[in-house]
Amino acid sequence: MANRGPSYGLSREVQQKIDRQYDPELEQILVRWILAQCGGDVAQPAPGRDGFQQWLKDGTVLCRLINSLHPRGQGPVAKIQASAMAFKQMEQISQFLQAAERYGIAATDIFQTVDLWEGKNMACVQRTLMNLGSLAVAKGDGLFMGDPNWFPKKSQENRRVFSEDKLKEGQSVIGLQMGTNRGASQAGMTGYGMPRQIL
Repeated sequence: MANRGPSYGLSREVQQKIDRQYDPELEQILVRWILAQCGGDVAQPAPGRDGFQQWLKDGTVLCRLINSLHPRGQGPVAKIQASAMAFKQMEQISQFLQAAERYGIAATDIFQTVDLWEGKNMACVQRTLMNLGSLAVAKGDGLFMGDPNWFPKKSQENRRVFSEDKLKEGQSVIGLQMGTNRGASQAGMTGYGMPRQIL
């Protein structure tokens, strides 16, 4: 964590709620995938949320991961180097995030740099990596390493083409959301103002 003391009151409750979203099982899946994807270049992290955060904090593992999802020599992050300086680590995390967005991850599914660097929202980091894995499996370009069943399947486009006659036919049909008048009749109705007949 950064040079911040413990939080109290509402801030503490909010942070505890965010921390409860962290999934240790998903952490194990992500670690296995990153190790398989990056090969022998990457060391195994210490188990637990803090170990996972320290493993990813300098950004080198993330940059190697995103580069491994591209053909050799075409990786989006040109220079990857370990550094103890905070701004260098944050810069590498930012490079990963930009490359992930270009890869196809929606901007709303990407964590903020401080979420990882300060360890404030590691559940969001997990969600971004899970989305990246799902997208890599869905691309089917042969660069994904590991078990495709580790990640949820992305939906595939199922485009349909209708003929002009079929489209015109559909315009004359009244949709069910408009309601129906079948079965409705005025049988048994009396004129206005007359009392209801109870038999």
